[in-house]
Amino acid sequence: MKKVLAINSGSSSFKYKLFGLPDETVLAEGLGDRIGLAGSTFEMKFGNGQKYCEEVALPDQETAVKILLDWLKKYDVVNDLTEIVGVGHRIVSGGEEFTDSAIIDEKNLQKIFDLTDYAPLHNPAEGRGIKAFMNLLPGVPQVGVFDTSFHQTMDEVHYLYSVPFEYYEKYKARKYGAHGTSVRYVANRTAELLHRDLSDLKMIICHLGSGASITAVKDGKSFDTSMGFSPLAGVTMGTRSGDVDASLIQFIMDKEGIKNIDDMIDILNHKSGLLGISGISSDMRDLESSDTKRAKLARDIFVNRVIRYAGSYAVEMGGIDALVFTAGIGEHDANIRAGIMKLFECMGLDPDFEANKTNGEKLISKKGSKIAALIVPTDKELMIERDVVRLAHLD
Repeated sequence: MKKVLAINSGSSSFKYKLFGLPDETVLAEGLGDRIGLAGSTFEMKFGNGQKYCEEVALPDQETAVKILLDWLKKYDVVNDLTEIVGVGHRIVSGGEEFTDSAIIDEKNLQKIFDLTDYAPLHNPAEGRGIKAFMNLLPGVPQVGVFDTSFHQTMDEVHYLYSVPFEYYEKYKARKYGAHGTSVRYVANRTAELLHRDLSDLKMIICHLGSGASITAVKDGKSFDTSMGFSPLAGVTMGTRSGDVDASLIQFIMDKEGIKNIDDMIDILNHKSGLLGISGISSDMRDLESSDTKRAKLARDIFVNRVIRYAGSYAVEMGGIDALVFTAGIGEHDANIRAGIMKLFECMGLDPDFEANKTNGEKLISKKGSKIAALIVPTDKELMIERDVVRLAHLD
């Protein structure tokens, strides 16, 4: 059986999933955690529920790749490494260089490293992961799947900031968005569930997790998205602030005696959002179970910020056919979904609040509703695998 790996290399983690072709069965998946740190571990799970986890030294991405390949043979997931016919890699930023997923050769690998300024924590780690696979599986196609590629269909009105145009000309300072791989999968799956042609649909996809973004998809393409030059912009998130007035940042720095902008950006990325408002947790489940006023406020602000983007996108697209919920919060928090849907009733959405009480892939609007509401679990790894099959001509 031919097999394809989907890889997500982070700055300190290494996630993977192995698919069997042609039926796309998940044969193994797991995580190398705390790469470059003390107490690193490697785990592998199988479809039958069996799981192995060991504390092992993971000084770098290449070591994680070596252990993965060793374990695949050790636990008889592959008899020979030649069974692996392609490897797909999630890459955070493709800038304007990559408008689609791409075969990664030495030239394209260098481009990934050259784009480090746009994703300093991610692109270098992802590049090192690709390089490790090139060394250990020579001749096997490596495919880069870029979070930003899907959003390259936005027009200038949506991706440019109202700052001196020369900053775009000189530095490509613009909105790039994120979660594109997830949104692309969910958009296609939504069209399948509605038995509609993707190119005929206007939809708003609410990717609601610790990181959250709202994307308007029109005619099968990204029309606009809430995340900006970085994933810090947009709606309120677990620990990220979302949109903030730049003058407020200067004001807080002056008042708090914060001299380094990097320290302020760290606060906006890691100490703000649901955590900053509630003072309790960045996890929506903790806030739901709390009876404090600030916990409720954090949830209400989250819904409000989603609606600000989703509502404006609905107007700008001239209406919507589908409102879609995905990712951790979107797939598992019925009350957040209900709060958002209730505010869409004025636009013709007739929510099925009873269906919404449970999770799983399904329709959560009533028959005859002008807008369909759905829960569609995301599957980035499956999208990565399919891009490998497409670009490496494995079908």
